Amino acid sequence: MPTVRRSRTLRATPEEVWAIVGDAYHLPRWWPRVTRVEGVEDGAFTQVLTTAKGVPVRADFQVVESAAPRVRRWAQQLVNTPFERVLAVSEVEVRLERDGDAATRVAMSLVQRLRGLALLGSFLVSRAGRRQLDAALDGLEALVAR
Repeated sequence: MPTVRRSRTLRATPEEVWAIVGDAYHLPRWWPRVTRVEGVEDGAFTQVLTTAKGVPVRADFQVVESAAPRVRRWAQQLVNTPFERVLAVSEVEVRLERDGDAATRVAMSLVQRLRGLALLGSFLVSRAGRRQLDAALDGLEALVAR
């Protein structure tokens, strides 16, 4: 199962980073291609993403683990969605660890398993995942640097 991991140290406390990561409504501010978040309740939320061609796409997620200010993990709900044809699993985890007095090590992982046996597809998914996590870390860094 392709797992992509990225990490970075940000100049902010874990609590400051958690204020962003721990609230799904903040995703449009830092998560790539998310234009808005809807239906945040009972550990679930819907991301409205915009494709490269400008088409809006809805994706539903369930919070799998949330322990402030250390870890937030969410999984995409794939059953009965167009994503189900391509993905068997799609899950994001963000871990925060204090790194000195006013810094936080942010470690992100993205697990995506494609349906079927697609070796080339796995490579492409991993490459896209690296870009996605790097962009997410860039977004977080820009928010806490203010």
